[in-house]
Amino acid sequence: MVLNFWDWFVIVAFICLSLGIAFLYRKQGEAGLDGFFLGGRSMPWYLAGLSMVATTFAADTPLAVTELVAKNGIAGNWLWWNLLAGGLLTTIFFSRLWRRSGILTEVEFIQLRYSGKAASFLRGFKSVYLGLFINAMIIAWVNQAFMALVEIFFDYHNQQGLYLITGGAMLVIMFYSSVSGLKGIAVTDAFQFIIAMTGCIILAVLVLRSESIGGISGLKEKLPPGSLDFFPKIGGTESGIKTLSLSVITFLTYAGILWWASWYPGAEPGGGGYIAQRMMGTRSEKDAVFSTLFFQIAHYCLRPWPWIIVALCAVVLYPDLSAEDQKLGYVMAMRDYLPLGLRGLLLVAFLGAYMSTISTQLNWGASYLVNDLYQSYIAPPQKFKTEEQRDKNYILISRIATFIIMIVALLVTTQIKTITGVWEFIFQCGAGLGLVLILRWYWHRINVWSEISATLAPFLVYGFIMIRRNIFLSGLESGLTKDEIADLTSQVWYFDFAWTVILTVFITTVIWIAITFLTKPTSESILSEFFKRVQPAGIWGKYGRPDNGHIVWMFLSWLVAIFLVYSALFFIGEIVLQEWRSATLYGGTLLISTLLFNTFSRKAKLFS
Repeated sequence: MVLNFWDWFVIVAFICLSLGIAFLYRKQGEAGLDGFFLGGRSMPWYLAGLSMVATTFAADTPLAVTELVAKNGIAGNWLWWNLLAGGLLTTIFFSRLWRRSGILTEVEFIQLRYSGKAASFLRGFKSVYLGLFINAMIIAWVNQAFMALVEIFFDYHNQQGLYLITGGAMLVIMFYSSVSGLKGIAVTDAFQFIIAMTGCIILAVLVLRSESIGGISGLKEKLPPGSLDFFPKIGGTESGIKTLSLSVITFLTYAGILWWASWYPGAEPGGGGYIAQRMMGTRSEKDAVFSTLFFQIAHYCLRPWPWIIVALCAVVLYPDLSAEDQKLGYVMAMRDYLPLGLRGLLLVAFLGAYMSTISTQLNWGASYLVNDLYQSYIAPPQKFKTEEQRDKNYILISRIATFIIMIVALLVTTQIKTITGVWEFIFQCGAGLGLVLILRWYWHRINVWSEISATLAPFLVYGFIMIRRNIFLSGLESGLTKDEIADLTSQVWYFDFAWTVILTVFITTVIWIAITFLTKPTSESILSEFFKRVQPAGIWGKYGRPDNGHIVWMFLSWLVAIFLVYSALFFIGEIVLQEWRSATLYGGTLLISTLLFNTFSRKAKLFS
C-alpha cells in the first residue's frame, strides 16, 4: 500500500507524542514501586477507565469481531458479550475492596489473605506463571494480529521481516513504558484510544458511504438474511451467516458458566490482572468503582459498533474469503477504501491499539516479577541501607524485567500458529478457578489449598482430555481433511468446547471444596488482619463482624446494571442501523434501568 507525505507525518507525529508523554511522566515512574506500577495511586476514574478500555482494544480485536460477524452476523459477538455479567460483578462487589486492600499486585493478595509456606509458594509460582508465561502468550497473540495487519496493509509477506518489524515496535513500547511507569502508560493509553476510535469511526463512515455499499439501506439490502439479528438462535442446527445457532448446552456454558467460573485475562472473576492494577492505582474507592463502571459501558457499548459496521460491509465486499481469512476483511477495507492522507491515520489507530495493550502487559507482568518474586524472595526492603538505594534498585530491576518479558514474548510469537488455540488453552486451564477467586473475599473458610487445588485441577482435567483426543486422532485414517477431522471429533461429546468447560468446572469444584474442608483454615491472625483492613461482607465467623445489610442492594444494583449496559449496547446499535422503533424500545429500557440503578446503588452506598 502506498503512503504519502501526510500519512508518514501522522505516523511519526503519533510516535513522537507517545514518547513525549513518557518523558513528561518519567519522574513519577522513578518514585518507587508504587509510582512505577500504580502511578502513585493518584489516577482519577476517567484516566483509569480509559486505560482499561484502551488495553482491551488490541490490534486483534477489530479483526476478531470481523471474523465473528462474517461467520454468524451481529449475534456472533455474544461469544464475548456474555462476559458482561462478570465485569459488572467486579464493579459492584470487588472494586472498592481491591482499592481498600492497599496492595501493589493481585498476586500480593495471596499473602494478605492466606498463611503459611504454601501461601509463599503460591505467590512465587503465580508471579512467574502469570507475569511471564501467560503474559508472554497474551502478547504473542496480539503480536500475531499486528503482523497480519502489516502483512495485508503493505502487501509484505516476508516472515522474518515481520518479526523484525514487530520486535522494533515492541522495543519502542518497552522504552516508553519503562521510562514513565503506569501513570505515563495510562495517559498514553487515553491519547491512543481517542486516536484509535476516531480512526475506526472514519473508516466505518467511508466504507458505509462507498458506492459498493450505498449507506445503511444499501447494506441491509445486500446482507444475507439474519445478519443483523442481535440475538442467537438457541438449540438450532443451522450454521453460517444466517444467524448464530447454538446448542442449548453451548448457550448455557457461555451465558451461565464462563463469566464466573473461568479465569481469563481482562475478565477475571472478582477482578484481577491489569484491571485490578488500575483499580488499585486510583485515588479513592469511589474512583475505583467509577473507573470499572465506565470501562464496562465503553467496552461493550461504545467501541464495538464501528467495528461491526465495517465487518458487515466486509461480508458484502469480500464474499469469497475463506473461513481462515475472514478476519482480514477489516484490513482489506482499510486498504481499499481509505484515501491517501487517511491511511496513516488508520494505521496509527491500529498502532495505538497495539501499543496500549503491549505497554500494559509489559508493565503489569513486570510488577509480578519484581514485587512478588524479586522483592519477596531475592532482595527484600531490609537488605538496603536507605530508601533511595532501595527504590533505585527496584526501578532498575523493573526495567530489566520489562525487557525480559519483551524478549520471551517475541520468542513465543514465533511459535504460535493459531490465536484461537491460545484462547482455548487459557479458557480451559482457568475453568473452575473463578469461584475460589470470588469467595476468597467473602468466606473465611477459603484457604491457600483451595486456590492451589483450583489452579492445578483444570490442567489435569484438560490435559487428560487432550491426551484422549490425541489418541483418538492417531487412530483415524490419514488423508482426512480438517473439516472431516472436526466432524469426527465433534461426535465425541467431551471433545466439544462447552462440554469440556462444564466437565472441567465440575471436577475442579469438587476437588477444591473437598481440599478446603480436609485442610486447616487460614491462621486466625491473618484472617483478623485481612478483615480489619478490607472490611468485606460475607461470612467471617469469629474473625470479624461484617456489615451485610447492603448485600441485597448490591445484588439488585448488579442485576439492573446488566440490563442498563445491554440496553445501551442495543440502543446505540439500533440507532446506527436506523431501526427507530426498536431504538425507542431499548431507549425506554435504558432509561428505566438507569433510574433503578441510581436508586439501588445509593442504597448500597456504592459511590459513598
